[in-house]
Amino acid sequence: MTNNSADQERVFAALASPPGVTRIDTHAASVFLDGTRALKIKRAVRFPFLDYSTLEKRKAACEEEIRINRPLAPQIYHRVVAITEEPDGSVKVDGPGRPIEYAIDMSRFDESRTLDHLAKAGRFDADLAAAIADAIAASHSAAVPADSEAWISSIPVLIDGNSNGLRNGDHFQAEEIERLATTSKQAFARIRSRLEERRHRGFVRRCHGDLHLANIVLIDRQPVLFDAIEFDAQMATTDLLYDLAFTLMDLLHHDQPLAASIVLNRYLAATPVENLDALCALPLFMSIRAAIRAQVALARLRPPHSRDPRTLDEARRYFDLALALIHPPAPRLIAVGGLSGTGKTVLARALAPSIAPQPGAVVLRSDVVRKRMFGVSDTERLPPFAYTPELAARVYETLAQCARRVLAQGHSAIVDGVFARESERDAVTSLARTCGVQFTGLFLVADLATRKARIGDRHGDASDATPEVAALQERYNIGVVGWASVDASGTQEQTLARSRDAIAEGG
Repeated sequence: MTNNSADQERVFAALASPPGVTRIDTHAASVFLDGTRALKIKRAVRFPFLDYSTLEKRKAACEEEIRINRPLAPQIYHRVVAITEEPDGSVKVDGPGRPIEYAIDMSRFDESRTLDHLAKAGRFDADLAAAIADAIAASHSAAVPADSEAWISSIPVLIDGNSNGLRNGDHFQAEEIERLATTSKQAFARIRSRLEERRHRGFVRRCHGDLHLANIVLIDRQPVLFDAIEFDAQMATTDLLYDLAFTLMDLLHHDQPLAASIVLNRYLAATPVENLDALCALPLFMSIRAAIRAQVALARLRPPHSRDPRTLDEARRYFDLALALIHPPAPRLIAVGGLSGTGKTVLARALAPSIAPQPGAVVLRSDVVRKRMFGVSDTERLPPFAYTPELAARVYETLAQCARRVLAQGHSAIVDGVFARESERDAVTSLARTCGVQFTGLFLVADLATRKARIGDRHGDASDATPEVAALQERYNIGVVGWASVDASGTQEQTLARSRDAIAEGG
């Protein structure tokens, strides 16, 4: 505390005095909740990473928080208001007297609607997961590029900082901490040149910086990012995938693997294809983020919470996740083929979360590739000439190129297409062999009536197939498939179980 802490304590006492006001304290701020309003005040503290020790610095920090967060969450952040001392000695919010403190004037939201609370209450559905990805992608699109060398040089510092923080309290074994640090530094050495390349190409930007689930709230059924880092621009200036990695990691921590898979795939589909060439960084990025959260949990293990088993368990689970993420298993390639209406895309998306490394395989869909070729939205119907044999060959070649890029980064891929021709199936099988990864081909089969019914039930999908197309496909000469044939005439759950069995049998 500084010598102006007495004024601040008087302000805090005045703001907390009306009935019904709730005060929430963190290490750097105090928030006063009153009805639909929230007032956030920077505490008069100085740490190595921030300095709020004077009134002028706190005012500037409040103004910066509004500048950074209002574009992300205009529903929450409004303005900076003065807390004044009036001639009669009273303290008022936005009064005419002498400013003795400053606050961020915000709308109060339902604290139970932050994603960490929602994750504990149950599984996220696909629509929510997609909306999370869209919100993050939109924030990254609007972020200002920064060709800063400081970001890359900060990564070893982050790794060392995690090691030092995790040693506090003897909660984890020294050899575990050392193994995490050593493997993390080795991973950084392998990907450093790739990160340098991304920096030069504009993928390092002023990001949110703190995108764990507690900093995303559902308002009017839409995820809103809030509480972005404002006190240190350098800390928030990172590779875009490092920003995304915090959300992916925290979804895994909160037992939301399907949501994590959807967020990753939706984000990749909405952002430049060059992100496929940086998937090698995700294990390190997610591991660093998990170790940071383990440290945050450990910091709460102080009186009167020094023996709280739930906090220690949270720290342990974050630390174990950091260890697991930094040791990704070998990637693999899975192809899902079958005539239109057999449920290929539903299956590919359901399989993805369980295909390591975390947070699951990248799903590459021929229908989406074709739409990208023509520069149209996923749901815009293409004319018949988009489905000539020549264009089909281009689609499958592009699909293979994308899969090759993913596999080259040590990440798994699932390619989703009809694969009606032997040459198409042979090509993807050969791709796996060339890349030196394990391959499983699944070919889904279902009767015509089932396929036509499913196609008729589709809405807002990338596929242009119609029941008439399904009938024409019955005449295809598919030839010798050579892949595992999966009965897809039953429920989605049955097809998923049969496909998992085929993958397990294939090794």
